[in-house]
Amino acid sequence: MTAKVAADRMTEGPIGKKIIRFAWPLFLGNLFQQLYNIADTLIVGNMLGNNALAAVSSTGNLVFLLVSLFNGVSMGSGVVVSRFFGAKDTKRMEKAVHTAIAFSLTAGTAVSIFGVLAAPQILIWMDTPPEVLDQSVAYIRVYFAGALGMVMYNCCMGIMQAVGDSKHPLQYLIISSIINVVLDIVMIAVFHLGVGGAALATVIANFISFFLCLIRLVRTKEPNHVNLRKIRFDLPSLKLIIQCGLPSGLQNSIIALANVVVQSNINSFGEMAMAGCGAYAKIEGFAFLPITSFTMAITTFVSQNLGAKEYERTKKGTRFGMLCSVALAELIGVLIFLVCPLLTRAFTSEPEAIWFGVQKARTCAMFYCLLALSHCVSAVLRGAGRAVVPMVTMMAFWCIVRVAFLTILTPIFQSIAVVNWVYPLTWFLSSVVLMLYYLKANWLYGFDSNRSGEHGFHFHRKHVHSR
Repeated sequence: MTAKVAADRMTEGPIGKKIIRFAWPLFLGNLFQQLYNIADTLIVGNMLGNNALAAVSSTGNLVFLLVSLFNGVSMGSGVVVSRFFGAKDTKRMEKAVHTAIAFSLTAGTAVSIFGVLAAPQILIWMDTPPEVLDQSVAYIRVYFAGALGMVMYNCCMGIMQAVGDSKHPLQYLIISSIINVVLDIVMIAVFHLGVGGAALATVIANFISFFLCLIRLVRTKEPNHVNLRKIRFDLPSLKLIIQCGLPSGLQNSIIALANVVVQSNINSFGEMAMAGCGAYAKIEGFAFLPITSFTMAITTFVSQNLGAKEYERTKKGTRFGMLCSVALAELIGVLIFLVCPLLTRAFTSEPEAIWFGVQKARTCAMFYCLLALSHCVSAVLRGAGRAVVPMVTMMAFWCIVRVAFLTILTPIFQSIAVVNWVYPLTWFLSSVVLMLYYLKANWLYGFDSNRSGEHGFHFHRKHVHSR
């Protein structure tokens, strides 16, 4: 049976309506993922105890470091597919789709092998406490043994979203998350598999979501249709995908390393600071979901419209998306500033921990507009094939400046305020640089299929876009 056509061209129709309609399922999916993560944490913590919870939590940064690189490349594949979809170039779109799947199969297998073999030693290098090391190793080995499912799901999801379909990935995410929670309880309470069982539940859920996406892509009659026999590498398509996606993957991985340094500075102020700042991190995670959804929608919108050479429409869409994101972020920031004591108490009852969480919230929340602006401009540039620019900017300010700032000033002032203020400072610097590039560079004319040859992106030298 043929699946109902779900592709939605963002090159036609009301701009605001298109962006919001695409962003809404993304927001629901991200929200559901956050709620699931909390449920997963509660299940492990309540059924297996604090050591098991610490073991699972300690693997988070390692998982993000090893997986984010390839997820960034999946993001690049979505940009390339969006471009060819907007340009109605079905031949190159077909090659890009099948190349993206072939790359993800290879990358997912590599992540699994490397993770299973190397993760235990990396956990030791990360100074994982001896009392939780065995459980951390058990969890991470099972998790990485099934990393292929997660990498493939992200790839297929990106291909679907590239043609404007954000509803079906949401449906599959909800299904797999429910299955994950049920399997968590079964693996832990019934089969007594401990943290390894929790990891196995996640692996099974990831593969289910991947298979649901793949079935959808195989059955659809849209240009992003997948023919299993055509899954192979097309070198020009692979080059484009890596050019668009590798910078984002490197950016995420290096920022994760910088965040480890930031966390170590927080840890130096004691367990109450860790608890309070951790509570704030959970609040911020929920607060920024609408902005994340908007930025994902902006990337797809820009990719499709530049592929279709709809330059004026692209400019209008980026202005709408950035205005909505910045305004919404600041509104959320004001609300968090006002109610942060109440929100922090939902995660911890310790007065000192609440104080640390409130201090961080009231330092950062009023500057969410800057964070949103940096993310929005980065999303625009990624959609325009200029992913190197946000990568260099974020690495410079969110990594080098942050680490240098904390390394120099924290020992001098010995105040948690130094750690808190490093975020608004680096958000401001990255926003200034990215906005200057957005206003002055010729990113708008980054794709010209008539002059690029059969396979490439072409950057016009004669067009200089300025606002």
